[in-house]
Amino acid sequence: MAQKGNIGVTSENIFPVIKKFLYSDHEIFLRELISNAVDATQKLKTLSSVGEYKGELDDLKVEVLINSKEGTLTIRDKGVGMTSEEIDRYINQIAFSGAEEFLEKYKDDANAIIGHFGLGFYSSFMVSKKVEIFTKSYKEDAQPMHWSCDGNPEYVLEACEKANRGTDIVLHIDEENKDFLENARIEGLLKKYCKFLPISIVLGKKKEWKDGKEVETSEDNVINNINPAWTRKPSDLQEDDYKNFYQELYPYTSDPLFHIHLNVDYPFNLTGILYFPKVKSNLDLQRNKIQLYCNQVFVTDSVEGIVPDFLTLLHGVIDSPDIPLNVSRSYLQSDQNVKKISNHITKKVADSLNDIFKNNRLQFEEKWDSLRLFIVYGMLSDEKFYDRAKNFVLLKNVDGKYFTFEEYKQLIELNQKDKDDTLIYLYSNDAEAQHSYIEAAKNKGYDVLLLDGQLDVHWINQLEQKLEKTRFVRVDSDVVEKLILKADAEKVTFTDEQRSCLTTVFSSQLPKVEKTEFLVTFENLGSSAQPIVLTQNEFMRRMKDMTAVQGGGMMNFYGEMPDSFNLVINSAHPLIESVLEKEENSCQEKTSPLLVQIAELETRRSSLKESHKDKKDEEIPIPEKEEITQIDEKIAKLSADKKVILEAFAAEEKTVRQLIDLALLSNNMLKGEALAQFVKRSIEMIK
Repeated sequence: MAQKGNIGVTSENIFPVIKKFLYSDHEIFLRELISNAVDATQKLKTLSSVGEYKGELDDLKVEVLINSKEGTLTIRDKGVGMTSEEIDRYINQIAFSGAEEFLEKYKDDANAIIGHFGLGFYSSFMVSKKVEIFTKSYKEDAQPMHWSCDGNPEYVLEACEKANRGTDIVLHIDEENKDFLENARIEGLLKKYCKFLPISIVLGKKKEWKDGKEVETSEDNVINNINPAWTRKPSDLQEDDYKNFYQELYPYTSDPLFHIHLNVDYPFNLTGILYFPKVKSNLDLQRNKIQLYCNQVFVTDSVEGIVPDFLTLLHGVIDSPDIPLNVSRSYLQSDQNVKKISNHITKKVADSLNDIFKNNRLQFEEKWDSLRLFIVYGMLSDEKFYDRAKNFVLLKNVDGKYFTFEEYKQLIELNQKDKDDTLIYLYSNDAEAQHSYIEAAKNKGYDVLLLDGQLDVHWINQLEQKLEKTRFVRVDSDVVEKLILKADAEKVTFTDEQRSCLTTVFSSQLPKVEKTEFLVTFENLGSSAQPIVLTQNEFMRRMKDMTAVQGGGMMNFYGEMPDSFNLVINSAHPLIESVLEKEENSCQEKTSPLLVQIAELETRRSSLKESHKDKKDEEIPIPEKEEITQIDEKIAKLSADKKVILEAFAAEEKTVRQLIDLALLSNNMLKGEALAQFVKRSIEMIK
């Protein structure tokens, strides 16, 4: 006789709730039902191993059957099955107290709802208008039972005929979800969620091409690998096994650099294999490659919160029964086990890198360029990782040699300390573009690091805080004589007027570059140094570089500022002295009368200002105010006339533009028409 009743819930609207709140994640119904089938199968294996089940196990597998004609999707197992009492206990009773408040709070998180209420089986109603169970318990003389429900709290439970032990869950797919009757759709979901389950998952038969068409074979189409590499002992695996598993996870990708096999059983359970991929420069493209499993059931590939942010650049698998199958964001943020797992993974990764560094430094150096972004990111974002990584992190110089922090300090501390005993780390972020600056530094006996990574501008700031009395200076940020200031600089002997004239001469021939400013400065660098050097202020350039990396926020202030370059004129160089001499010979006759007038006007202006010193504004005679205004206008006019004379000289004096272009060329800033003009002028000057 059929038993009828209501599913034991405290809310009458359980099915509308499932349909409404879980709809966005409705594909997980298949994961839930397959997981239940696998659990039932493994329970039977356990009972058999302890002697409580003495029958034949036969071919234990979970089958997924699609009947598009009938509109049904069936999940079939040969596990323990259920008696009518067990159906009543596990299917008909749902702990659903406090449902409304919880559902409203977590309405956008299907995993949290399913996990909270144990609704794994009931997730099938997300896609079904009716669900049936045909089951036969493994227990001797058990009566097969049939349970059915059409999406409301009423169910029917009755005896039925079923020859084989196990359970069939038959879903009558509703009109909105007919895509779950497509073989390709189901196969894709099985490969996503069930790829490594410990019981074979079968979807129909394998197919092959025969006589120009695809035909079914008699061989089961097994979706999963029941014995993936991470479930085996490291001692049982060879290097090729790890590489083959990587290809299984990420087909058609380059082999990884290294792997780390996780195998922890206390104080939590954790297994897995993490791989170091050949990291590209774009951080975001590398994320979400770690797959999280719970007892070999796929949970998610969004593992932020389970592993530190920088470790999301790794690839591989983490499996832990201590992280629930139905994991929610709020759970990850608060659970202590998750935090312990995260800390352990960080330590394990750092320890493994340190072991590789110690045992095979040559291999570590060969792969450093691919590892460095990951390690630098870790040092920037995780203080504990920094403390471990500082022992094996490498600095690479422009000659391709590698050093630990301590090794590099010993290399440069004799020659690269400034007058204040600060150790100066010179670096380049573009060895080709900054070649002339690097060579100048090398000629002084300095060593130059290559720091051209995406995060290096942030890393430099961190290292300046961490390393005692240390400063990082880009090799093109100043003239080589001032990169590491050993003593007070030699004084420039030019008069103020000579500086003013040369500033006008050289400024007038500088190119007009959008969002770029040039400032002419003077240094006494000695007669053997370059006549003109183009440099860029370390602080401002670094701020702009940091803005380019992180973007937005308060740093935008620096990002909007123009690039600022110093055109440093070496007052001691013969070519500069020659330009000055030519300027004076060519222009002095014209500029001297102007300078005399300017001097007379400035004297009169100073006299007037002195007489006004103790007077309030209203006490100053209006004629005197007007005279000062007229003086200022005359000085501006005379200065403009002087400027025209100097600019005319500069335009005719090829040496001026040639020196400027040489400085631009050494900084990789001479291009297009300006470069062509430079070549033409060079040929003319050689003739």
